[in-house]
Amino acid sequence: MKIRPIEEHEQVEFTLDGAREAKMRMLIGPEDGAKNFHMRHVEVGPGGCTPHHSHDYEHEILVLKGSGVATSAQGERPFSSGDVIFIPANERHQLVNKSESPCEFVCLIPAPEDCAR
Repeated sequence: MKIRPIEEHEQVEFTLDGAREAKMRMLIGPEDGAKNFHMRHVEVGPGGCTPHHSHDYEHEILVLKGSGVATSAQGERPFSSGDVIFIPANERHQLVNKSESPCEFVCLIPAPEDCAR
């Protein structure tokens, strides 16, 4: 079992093209022996965003702090703390912080196949 504060996990800048003021912490991942899911903490600074991208796996997101706009083929949809966001596989998406304070969320994704049982 692992119990550790969010702040004790290393925080790294997003390096994907199009990301601005976005940082990520791997809360639960391969180093923990997680074979099915990985949990990440993302912080997007004021005016920042995640990259506008898609991938072949879904996301489940819980917004912890702040607010912003989720963009997809459906257009822009506002979100704020306490909201839950589901992004299906292959849906092009981006999360944008249009507020004056940081936005934080937890993101759950499937583990890559090379981590599977």
